[in-house]
Parts: sequence; structure tokens; C-alpha cells
Amino acid sequence: MYDYFMEKYLYQMFILGTGNLDLALNKGLGGVIFFQKDIDTKEQFAELIKSLNKKALIPPFMSIDQEGGRVERTKNIHPPYLSAKFAYEKGEEFLKEQTQKISDELKSYGINLNFAPCVDVNTNPNNPIIGERAFSDKTEDVIKGVKIVSDVYRKNGIVPCLKHFPGHGDTDKDSHVEMPVYNFSLSEAEKTHIKPFAENINDAEMVMVAHMYCPCFDRNKIIPASISKNVINYLRKNLNYDGIVITDDMVMGGISGISPLEACIVGIDAGVNMFIFRNSDDNTLSMIEDLLKIVERSEFLKSQVMKSYEIITGIKKKYGIL
Repeated sequence: MYDYFMEKYLYQMFILGTGNLDLALNKGLGGVIFFQKDIDTKEQFAELIKSLNKKALIPPFMSIDQEGGRVERTKNIHPPYLSAKFAYEKGEEFLKEQTQKISDELKSYGINLNFAPCVDVNTNPNNPIIGERAFSDKTEDVIKGVKIVSDVYRKNGIVPCLKHFPGHGDTDKDSHVEMPVYNFSLSEAEKTHIKPFAENINDAEMVMVAHMYCPCFDRNKIIPASISKNVINYLRKNLNYDGIVITDDMVMGGISGISPLEACIVGIDAGVNMFIFRNSDDNTLSMIEDLLKIVERSEFLKSQVMKSYEIITGIKKKYGIL
């Protein structure tokens, strides 16, 4: 039997890119993610967000990747900011001021969720994806930078997202293209790469998990951390994290070895609360509908979806989105 409430609960678990969004928003879509292609002028972007909000059954996260430097979506309409590394090197006060400027800009458009800061410790100088996106190659500096930036976003009513758990700073592959391997024992990882998450986890509302394989968590099975039960259990039980667990973009190469439908089933089973898909094309929307049918046949998956709904709406209420 069709379950209107379960449909709404499941759609809350998705953040989609722009495109064919009207139906998904009307069914309770959890959020929208914006890219540079969506932004022509300040007025146009603010109007776009306003119009999408009007179509939504449940007020969505309006989200963006605005780190500064290499990852900055408003380059078309705003002078560039410094990346995390260079902003941090200019001092804590400069970092606070720059984050305040980013907050002011994002709020003026109607953004309420920023996929920042990077909590990665960039210990591999040849890392093809992190580099200057990290505050430092030193764990203690990353801990400080993450706290400063996250606190400023929170004070301005923007949800920060700590990424990319369990730390993308030492990989030699780009997870946008292929799945990197995390070559650390758990004790080594905890000392360097997990520590900045652990030190900032008490205040965290959202943690993004990376599409990389971590043998220290999954010795007997090659699976991306983003949908690994062992990785998410570690976050929940070892770090006592009670916020939203969100995946990196599900169309990235690092998770392309698994079909989107299968990846979402495995992810829900593992305890993922939200999935990002940069597309809102027919394939993605059909996949969510197929997923809904599968969820409705499983009491366990239904209970997982309901738990996610409670966590997501709890954060939205905390920030006045709901």
C-alpha cells in the first residue's frame, strides 16, 4: 500500500542539483545543491532560491560548496575568497573575517547550508584533490581552523558540514574520478586524520563521508566509506556523533562501481541520513521512486528512513528552516 508519509520521509534524505525539481520538491525533497552554472547574477540567484522554496512541501536545505579558493561557486558574481590554507596562514582574525563575509554573501541569497569546512589534514603534498582546500598539513592547525569557520557559520544561521570523513588528506587519487584507498591503521588514522573530526564532533550538525576505501574499517570487503556500516557505526558509537551523516556526491567516480539504487539501499542500511546527487534528471528521480518501493517492503529500511527524517528535521528546526 502506498505510504504518503514514507514518501515524504525518504525524499527528505536527498539533496539534488537543479533541473527537474518541481515534483521532488512537492514530495518533500530534503535540499537543493547549487553550482556555478546556476548563478548568473546576485538577483537571479536569490530569485531562483526564493522560487524553489515556494514549490517545496517541506522547507529544504539550500546548499552550496563555498570553501574559498579552488572550490567557490559564486565566482561569476563575487570577487574570489582565499582558500582555507591561505586564509588560515593570514591569521585567525583574517579567517574569521573572511568567513563572516562568505556568510553574509550566502545569507543574502537564501543559502542555509554550506558544504564546508574541509577537515582534511593535507599530509600528502601530491594529493590531487585536497591541497590548499585543507587548513594545514598539521592536525592541530586543522582542528583550530575548523572550529573558527564552523562557529562563524553557526552564528550566522548557516549549517556547516565537516568533510570528508575519515579524512581525505593523504590520498593519491581524486575520488571524483576513482575510489582512493585509505592506507592507515585505525590507530594511525585516529592520531592524524580522524582527530580533527573527533575534536569538533560535539558541535557538528552534519558530517560528509568520502567515497574512499578504508581497509582499517572494512578489511574483508571493498566498499566506499560513504556507505560503510562500519565507518558510520564508528562515527555514531566511537565519536558519539548524533547529527546528519551525508554522502559526498553520489555521481562521483569513487562510487561508480555500484549502481545508484544499490548504493542507496546499502547506505540506508548502514545508517546514512542524506545523499547528494548533483543531477535531478529522470534517471535520478526514477531511482528514488524505485528505492521507495524497496523501502516500503522492509521494516528495517523503513525504520532507518524514519530515524533519518527525525535527525534531518531536528537540524532544520534548530536553524529555523522548519
